[in-house]
Amino acid sequence: MTIHVEGLVAIAIFYLLILFVGIWAAWKNKHTGEAEGTDRSETIMVGGRDIGLFVGGFTMTATWVGGGYINGTAEYVYLPDFGLAWAQAPFGYALSLVLGGLFFAKPMRSRGYVTMLDPFQQLYGKRMGGLLFIPALMGEIFWSAAILSALGATLSVIVDINIKMSVVISALIAIFYTLVGGLYSVAYTDVVQLFCIFVGLWISIPFALSNPAVSDITVTAVKEVYQSPWRGSVRSVDTWVWIDNFCLLMFGGIPWQVYFQRVLSASSATYAQVLSFLAAFGCLVMAVPSVLIGAIGASTDWNQTTYGAVPPRIKDEADMILPIVLQHLCPPFVSFFGLGAVSAAVMSSADSSILSASSMFARNIYQLAFRQSASDREIVWVMRITIFVFGGLATVMALLTGSVYGLWYLSSDLVYVIIFPQLISVLFVKGTNTYGSVAAYLFGMVLRIGGGEPYLKLPPFIYYPGWTTEIKKHHMTGELEEFVVQKFPFKTVSMVASFLGNVAFSHLAKYLFESGKISHKYDFLDAVVSKDSGEIMDKTTLVVRGNNIGLSEMKPRLSVTLAAAFTRRDTLPAETVEEEEEDSSSPDSSHHDEE
Repeated sequence: MTIHVEGLVAIAIFYLLILFVGIWAAWKNKHTGEAEGTDRSETIMVGGRDIGLFVGGFTMTATWVGGGYINGTAEYVYLPDFGLAWAQAPFGYALSLVLGGLFFAKPMRSRGYVTMLDPFQQLYGKRMGGLLFIPALMGEIFWSAAILSALGATLSVIVDINIKMSVVISALIAIFYTLVGGLYSVAYTDVVQLFCIFVGLWISIPFALSNPAVSDITVTAVKEVYQSPWRGSVRSVDTWVWIDNFCLLMFGGIPWQVYFQRVLSASSATYAQVLSFLAAFGCLVMAVPSVLIGAIGASTDWNQTTYGAVPPRIKDEADMILPIVLQHLCPPFVSFFGLGAVSAAVMSSADSSILSASSMFARNIYQLAFRQSASDREIVWVMRITIFVFGGLATVMALLTGSVYGLWYLSSDLVYVIIFPQLISVLFVKGTNTYGSVAAYLFGMVLRIGGGEPYLKLPPFIYYPGWTTEIKKHHMTGELEEFVVQKFPFKTVSMVASFLGNVAFSHLAKYLFESGKISHKYDFLDAVVSKDSGEIMDKTTLVVRGNNIGLSEMKPRLSVTLAAAFTRRDTLPAETVEEEEEDSSSPDSSHHDEE
């Protein structure tokens, strides 16, 4: 095995730079929030709510622009059966950030929440918040594992070092600076990492384009030279699948803690909206070099390169097209710089997801569900332990699980079909309750898992209209694999069914209990009759943690008054004070008003 010294030096420089910036950010902001009396745990989670436009714009863009984003975009543009027409992530995630900014950022930030799960626990109770934590956690952990796995393969392509060692070192660095500085370290390192990605990939493109083995990409976009045109097309039979996948990216990109962590760290609700729009533009800009590299890969006569006569797609290495182009079409010093950019991209995604998962666990599971009397110091230590545990779990999965991308696809689908419709309900729809939420959860999960997942070799037990079977041949082994392909937009249909189920079952439960058709004693979720129980949390419990006032002993009307009196003004922008009348009619307070 050859060790490329220049490559190792380049990667070491990138990693040390990112580690230095992470530690510096933690040191620079270690006393942030102390003067205002902000808890240290909240500072770690949402950065003292003072992230400005510059750093905020970069860190919000890094929500989605990571290793999976730049590698995946290049892969889809390169693949003959897909092409640019199927590279949906840039536009899908950009629109998801625009929609998030238009409709979700302002209500979430103006109400002073700390995590995405806060409004669910406020309206649906502790247990439902715990249930919704499961798909959210799975999405974050599997996403981290998937991109760490991709990093190991990427590094091994160019530097020819041990995959396991590179994954472990990358994960340890990301875990260390996240442990030390929380959101501040993550945000400041995002600035460096996005700069590295942009410069590293753009430097490599002129060298790759001018390589004699590469044809004119404007010609190969529309004409078949070495493979079908990289512009791609959508066959009429695949139209609904294309729409389903696009809706998954556009709407399913919203209900992620990595996104709301940045929204809630903005210095005001308006800033949170502006950051979302800036990030949408950033997503599109950062995709351009990946699209060009995919097009270059599709325009290359690989027989003229050091890669060999057999193209990457035939070797089942299409997912590695970006590092392969860097290695075989660029000079060594350029490919190593590009590789540093890719590894930086991976860490910018991994650190965010690990912090998001630990924030939700420490606050919504440990503090609000089990230990409401926990001290701030205790919460900080729970966060530190879970950052290490979740980071370690993602690393182990990246090293041991062959189907980690399949796990992420399934879990991101579950986020889309379960959490997104409930987020709409909890923020914008009056009258939903815990019974509807449970029904929606089950509907979404059964309908999605019922459709199967080819990546996990999970067969469907619901055959939607238009399903068909396809056979895939593994070029290297010659094995034939038969699997079911659902041509029906079942993911989006599952999401809509989940939303309608929530509304319908909520009103049904309310009618049955309030009309006396079912005795009040059977309201075991305390969702309709006993709305002043300890299960349903009030804004006072969620936003103010000073002495953890026990709202469970108070009358509902009184608890609403206290919520208005005790809501911490330092966590809310000035504009929110003017919006309190509007908030009092919002779905989360209507839970009390409807009595």
